[in-house]
Amino acid sequence: MAHLLARLKRVGLADRLLRRHPLYYPRARQELSQFDRLGTEARRQWQHRRLRRLLEAAGSSEYGRQLGAPPFLGDWPILDKDAVREHPEAFLSGRGWLSAPASTSGTTGTPLLLRRSLASVACEQAVIDRLVRAAGIDPITCRGAVLRGDDIKSPADRKPPFWRVANGGKRLIFSSNHLDGETVGAFVEALRHYAPQVIFAYPTVLESLCSLMAQRGLTLPIPLAVCGSEVLTRETCALARAALAARVVSYYGQAERVAWADGDPESGYRFLASYGVTELRFVETTAEEDVYEVIGTGLWNDVMPLVRYFTGDRIRLRKGSSPAAVEEGRETFLDILGRSGDYILSPSGARLLGIDHIPRDVPHVIRAQFIQESADSVTLLVVPAPGFNEDCRRLLLEHASRKLPPSMHLRIETTSRLVRNRAGKAPLVVRQVDGTA
Repeated sequence: MAHLLARLKRVGLADRLLRRHPLYYPRARQELSQFDRLGTEARRQWQHRRLRRLLEAAGSSEYGRQLGAPPFLGDWPILDKDAVREHPEAFLSGRGWLSAPASTSGTTGTPLLLRRSLASVACEQAVIDRLVRAAGIDPITCRGAVLRGDDIKSPADRKPPFWRVANGGKRLIFSSNHLDGETVGAFVEALRHYAPQVIFAYPTVLESLCSLMAQRGLTLPIPLAVCGSEVLTRETCALARAALAARVVSYYGQAERVAWADGDPESGYRFLASYGVTELRFVETTAEEDVYEVIGTGLWNDVMPLVRYFTGDRIRLRKGSSPAAVEEGRETFLDILGRSGDYILSPSGARLLGIDHIPRDVPHVIRAQFIQESADSVTLLVVPAPGFNEDCRRLLLEHASRKLPPSMHLRIETTSRLVRNRAGKAPLVVRQVDGTA
């Protein structure tokens, strides 16, 4: 099935038969649009109706039957990822023999196997298209360049092309693993010739492209950059504006499709209540912000409905923000911090959290990544902006001293390329000490 889907993507049939199915896609667009026009109370009623249908589907699964098919959301327990990973079949409702297989990237070594209804696939495409339309671009007819985790050719093959045309000519898909100082010229020329209206990218790949372009004085106009799957930084937005004159938007979601938010690090992010029911669980507070974990219940996938699913992701709220208003999408939140799995193991075996705080507010740092080689040794890889100097290094070490015990040695290295996992993503923490990334 995976090979068939890949083939369909190349010729554009995946758009017409799956992501923009003629039955499900127009309906998803219409419902999302109608929801946007509703008042607060009408939105709650709409969400309640969708949730009731979703809980009925979840109650028919083996997992739901074991719980007694509770009719109210609060009566369901928090669902841990490991439970789904170990017994994915227990969460299938038995509805809809037509569904699409999916999986997570398996950063713990074991992928999470999922099934998605055609309605949920269409909804996912509709919310992405919503971002493109907001920029005045037709998402169906536009040309888009893709710089994510696609495998185009062997990494050992260093001769262009590092891209291929797909979706009937509407997509130019690049091999991001080939992007470096030697190949960036070929990437830029391919982009210039193709002239995309939108670039769909992992933030780390976008920043690599734009920083390499800046180093060589290269620019080209691409109106919009749509980022997902990783945390987007203000520095990446600035790089993209300088190199591409692009407006940058970002979305937050998961392979499990239980919550959605979009925005940017400068204006903030907003949950989409027509996509899922979001619950925030308090983690910690500082002088300037509150941190919450995200628990989500998707409203569209009745084939494998996941109820009160613990995503492991964390977000930052401004002081004084209403968590309830943020959950409903009535207020924005500051940004996504990443996964609670972004921790370092101390020599004693304790999980050291809040690692994302170390590079925060350090000037001239585009991106950072922690490589833990042993129980007492960590390397901090820094993608530097012009101006990064010894003062920046000292500030990073000062911040690290608040998170890491004195027995741990931290070494700082500058780089233009971060370590990527099998999905092509660059996680904040790569723990080699326990064999996971």
